[in-house]
Amino acid sequence: MSLENTTALVTGATQGIGRATAERLAADGAHVACADIQDTADTVKAIEEAGGSAEVIALDIRSAGDWSAAVEHLGRVDYLANVAGVVNMISEDSVVGLTEEAWDHVLGTDLKGPWLGMRAVIPGMITRGGGRIVNISSLAALRGLPNLASYSAAKGGVAALTRQAAFEYAEHNILINAIAPGTIDTPILGDITPEMKQANANSHLIRRLGRAAEIASMVAYFFREGSFLTGLTYPVDGGWSAKGNF
Repeated sequence: MSLENTTALVTGATQGIGRATAERLAADGAHVACADIQDTADTVKAIEEAGGSAEVIALDIRSAGDWSAAVEHLGRVDYLANVAGVVNMISEDSVVGLTEEAWDHVLGTDLKGPWLGMRAVIPGMITRGGGRIVNISSLAALRGLPNLASYSAAKGGVAALTRQAAFEYAEHNILINAIAPGTIDTPILGDITPEMKQANANSHLIRRLGRAAEIASMVAYFFREGSFLTGLTYPVDGGWSAKGNF
């Protein structure tokens, strides 16, 4: 299915998986709203230089007002990719070591943000007869991993919310899925040592870090081809979820 004459809204489009997703959907023909709390001008410039169509959207995904303004400005959203997210950089991320501030920050961004996004775009999708949404979850939603308590809770919530929303809105031809990436080589890994990177790579059966473009390809598959898929949380993890341990 072509994405020509459609509009896709991608959050977290400044860098990493969000930027790769925006560039891929634009290459597939969509007009891409590149949304982020940071300036997405560089992403838009790269898309336009490659012959695609895009625009900057200033969006704090934690703000219902920002979501409403973005959707009103765009007029229509055929595809939503909820990519933006954070990890806990405020405190230890164990159940005992977490602070309330850290919990609220991670859950407010990684779980509330995708909910607000779906709430903002689904009414218009119902009116137009359908749409597709992909939420970014994580392997942390499916596996017990160290020092990721708030992140695991948020991403597990994304997977559960994806299933529930898929059930609720399938009758309106709205297909909603999630992706659970393994460890992806993005700027979020910029401060870790080469040894830590290699340890993360070794968690995968395919012994390397994933690439942002590989996650973007799965988003594009759900949008372009996944006409009989909804309610899934699909691992794109180099085989990590197939292992008996990490």
